[in-house]
Amino acid sequence: MRRRPGGRRGWARAAALIGSLWLGPGLAAGQGPPGLERYEAGRFVVTAAPHDETLARALLRDAMRRDSFPWLPRPRARLLIQVAPDRDAFAALIGPFAPEYGSAIAIPAERRIVMQGSRAGSDAGNPLQVLRHELAHMALAEFLGGSRPRWFDEGYASFVAGEWGREEVLTTNVSLLWRGVPTFDELEQSFGGGAGQATAAYALAHRAVAELVSLDRERGLTLFFRYWRDNGSMATAIRRAFNLTEGEFETRWQQRTRRRYGALSLFADLTVAVTVLVVLLVPLYLSRRRRNRERLAKMAAAEERAERAERESAIEALLKSVAPPQGPDEAQRGTNS
Repeated sequence: MRRRPGGRRGWARAAALIGSLWLGPGLAAGQGPPGLERYEAGRFVVTAAPHDETLARALLRDAMRRDSFPWLPRPRARLLIQVAPDRDAFAALIGPFAPEYGSAIAIPAERRIVMQGSRAGSDAGNPLQVLRHELAHMALAEFLGGSRPRWFDEGYASFVAGEWGREEVLTTNVSLLWRGVPTFDELEQSFGGGAGQATAAYALAHRAVAELVSLDRERGLTLFFRYWRDNGSMATAIRRAFNLTEGEFETRWQQRTRRRYGALSLFADLTVAVTVLVVLLVPLYLSRRRRNRERLAKMAAAEERAERAERESAIEALLKSVAPPQGPDEAQRGTNS
């Protein structure tokens, strides 16, 4: 995630920080909220509050251990990594220009990364992965310089940080099937939307860089980065490295992404719809089935009572139709006569 200072206030603030960093991160490390400790190794300086010492040391170790990035030369610039002790300090260190949904931010012009500390919420993500993402921004800026499309910057950082879970967002994005995959220009604008829109934009950017990498299985983005740095044009680098125009690559990415995730998103949407129907209809079905059983039981009981009454009535009628037997006196009188 990156921030671009805007307005006179932003540029003045950036100029002041750049001036302090020009003297080296060792002097700049003391800036920021008071009470921060400093941890230094190699080209990295980490500042953090005492309660974040364990996190700061873990970040420093991981940054040193994995201080290289695919298809780029090893970075050399010294960096300041500021671990904010709380949310207010995080906002103060970033300034007013970053979106609220960010958990960290890289500011290449200031050679500075700001991260949330151990008191951040679960939505802040894995701090080691977050730092890897931000360091990838720094490495890309150091090698290429200048400005780069936001979608590529975020896609490369996400790819390098191993954020494969981002693509899961696309499996539930039904708009890919109905409206299609956005153009790169539309994708660029999506990062300025809310958290939901930005989440989809990060996932699509990750997929775009993965698609670009797949164009050269052996060298990946090595030639692409070299050509981009030499002539300063991403479009020219794509053409020279992959024998495709930028428009042809955009069309390829759109078609393959829609084909790969459009059907999955529809299936996921249908699954949700079916689940909702089941949740709504099953109780109605069970209730109706229970009522039917009760009605059948009542009907069976009524039929049994009717049959019993009919049997008793038949027996009574039969008994009445049969003559009563003669007694002994009547039989004797009949014999004597």
